[in-house]
Amino acid sequence: MEYSGTLTVRVYTSRAELPIEGATVVVTQDGGQGKLDLLSVQVTDSSGRIKPVRIETPALWESESPAGENMGAPFALCNVWAEHPGYGMLEVEGVQIFPGIETMQDMELAPLAEGQTSLQRRDLRQIAIQNL
Repeated sequence: MEYSGTLTVRVYTSRAELPIEGATVVVTQDGGQGKLDLLSVQVTDSSGRIKPVRIETPALWESESPAGENMGAPFALCNVWAEHPGYGMLEVEGVQIFPGIETMQDMELAPLAEGQTSLQRRDLRQIAIQNL
């Protein structure tokens, strides 16, 4: 594919949106047959951000027909998860990446209670497909 969009991720905590430095952020995409393709593994900087990830997308004209690639959807889908010691892991499924557009995904991590691990507290959010 010659079309792409970019994904940027910001990881923070609390309503004050305090950035979390050193969080691990993983971006994957459905590779078919139950497998995931790993697109990016990064660690957040002092502002809680990662470097933009380029993701291939269908061409805009692909959305003109339901028979087009990606069933006529003008975007690619990816999954993002973030974790950091002391916080519950968050996974967001179905992040939509449009050609030529920068998509910003905010990831709010909740602090763990004393003695808890991220394996005991994992939040999953699913983004519904937009009916464009």
